Amino acid sequence: MTEPKSESKQKRIDPRVLRTRQLLKDALIELMQEMDVDKITVNRIAERATINRVTFYLHYKDIHDMLETMADEMARDVERVMTRTIEQHRSGTNEMMLLGLLEHIAANADFYKVILGARKAPIFHERLLNVFVSKITAGIRDMPVKNSQVQPDVAVWFGSAALIGTIGGWLRSDMPYTPSFMAKQFALLFRINS
Repeated sequence: MTEPKSESKQKRIDPRVLRTRQLLKDALIELMQEMDVDKITVNRIAERATINRVTFYLHYKDIHDMLETMADEMARDVERVMTRTIEQHRSGTNEMMLLGLLEHIAANADFYKVILGARKAPIFHERLLNVFVSKITAGIRDMPVKNSQVQPDVAVWFGSAALIGTIGGWLRSDMPYTPSFMAKQFALLFRINS
């Protein structure tokens, strides 16, 4: 009889599998910089990743499955980064709440530039928006109401869309400002600075 796995133990993934998946992701991102998603084929991804086409199918059912998986991973990464930043800076200034997110995005700028600009792959935008809506909703719930004339759901919609739009503009402009400066700008824009 097998012992039940504890939740803290995670299944170890073979480093070769991780390397292959990273090659596939990098290949897809490069191709998305060059062409619309609907023109990308499994053959092109495999060729760019320098792997066999059959190897692609060992990891993903098709390109849609790959996009779904990447979007899920991105959402988990952003959620984790934002949660960790919030926990680390509970007693800090409010602009610190976005600093971890902006540093994460800056460190992965090529990826975020492509996925936020991919008109044919809205799944990334949707997943990121869902994370932002969740975090902003929680933030509004935990914050005393400053302007009771604005409905909480309207504030969440506005804040989430403004955050994605501004981050997209920052990336398209090749990040002329540091993540720290951008976090302070967001604080000023949303009037959340202490």
